[in-house]
Amino acid sequence: MFLIVGLGNPGPKYEKNRHNIGFMVIDYLVSHYKATPINKSSFKGELYKTDSTLLLKPMTFMNLSGQSVSAVKNFYKIENSNIIVCHDDIDLPFGAIRIKVGGSSGGHNGLKSLDSFIGNDYIRVRIGVGRPKEKAKVVSYVLSDFDLAQSEHLEEIIKNAAEAAVALTKKSLDEVRSKYTKKGAITG
Repeated sequence: MFLIVGLGNPGPKYEKNRHNIGFMVIDYLVSHYKATPINKSSFKGELYKTDSTLLLKPMTFMNLSGQSVSAVKNFYKIENSNIIVCHDDIDLPFGAIRIKVGGSSGGHNGLKSLDSFIGNDYIRVRIGVGRPKEKAKVVSYVLSDFDLAQSEHLEEIIKNAAEAAVALTKKSLDEVRSKYTKKGAITG
């Protein structure tokens, strides 16, 4: 069984934020695959099932995402090698997609939380959101909505990231990397 996790923050205030692109990927997958909800409050998240894949949006807020992922992982006895986490990455240009296993959190609080609960040897689908010009504005940048030019490309980016996540449940890491890695920035 595989678990695809999208990182984000719950609530309408955060819905279109850059930090919520992981949630957007899960929403796409739930809709596309007509996934069935699994209601269990101890999971602290919105969990869905399609075939042999679980889809999770932790509802603990970003900084505590590890609580939700750990609860689902332990209940279903899922190995970290079968956990795929989709998340925003300010170190990648907008629209870039990179896939890797492990590594540091890079200052991403959702990844820090996951690392502290389950370790860091899970698969990551890193989705580039770009970075602000001033380092001091990183928090306000990721917690703000995509600009109009970026919004025009979001659907394509989300679809690519979602397809990459699903491909990781069926193909080797190298095959998925070669097909879904997007290096360049998408500009409006």
